[in-house]
Amino acid sequence: MAVKIKLKRLGMIRNAQYRIVVADSRTKRDGRAIEEIGLYHPKENPSRIEVNGERAAYWLGVGAQPTEPVLKLLKLTGDWQKFKGEPAPAPLKVAEPAADRHAVYEAAAKEALAGGDTGTTATTPRKSKKKDEAEAVAETPSEGEG
Repeated sequence: MAVKIKLKRLGMIRNAQYRIVVADSRTKRDGRAIEEIGLYHPKENPSRIEVNGERAAYWLGVGAQPTEPVLKLLKLTGDWQKFKGEPAPAPLKVAEPAADRHAVYEAAAKEALAGGDTGTTATTPRKSKKKDEAEAVAETPSEGEG
C-alpha cells in the first residue's frame, strides 16, 4: 500500500482550512485517513501551521511520501530537515495571544470611574461633520481654475 502525507480540506468557501493527514494514495482528497498529524490554516495572519513532529518523522521513516504542499510545510516547521539530518530553518512567526476581553473592559471601566466623568465621553472619538464639509469645499476647484 502506497502511503502519502497530504492535505485534507475543511472549512467553507473562500475560508480554506486543512488537516495534514496520512492516507492511502488511492483515497480521495477529503476521504478516509489513517491518521491526522497536523493543522494548516492559511487564512490566519500569520498562517497557523501545527505538525506533530514525532508522528511525521515516524511516517516518513516507514516510507510515506509527502505531497508537494505538505513538503513545503514540513520544511517550514523544520520537521523535514530533522528527518534528513540537515540544519534547522529560522523559527516561524507566531501570532500574538489575543487580549482578554474581560480584562480590557474592566480597565476601561476603572479608567472612566477614576476620571470623575459622568460617562459622557465616548471610547472612540466622533468625526465632526462640519470639519469634513469644510475640507470637501476646500478641495473642490473654483470656477476660474482649470
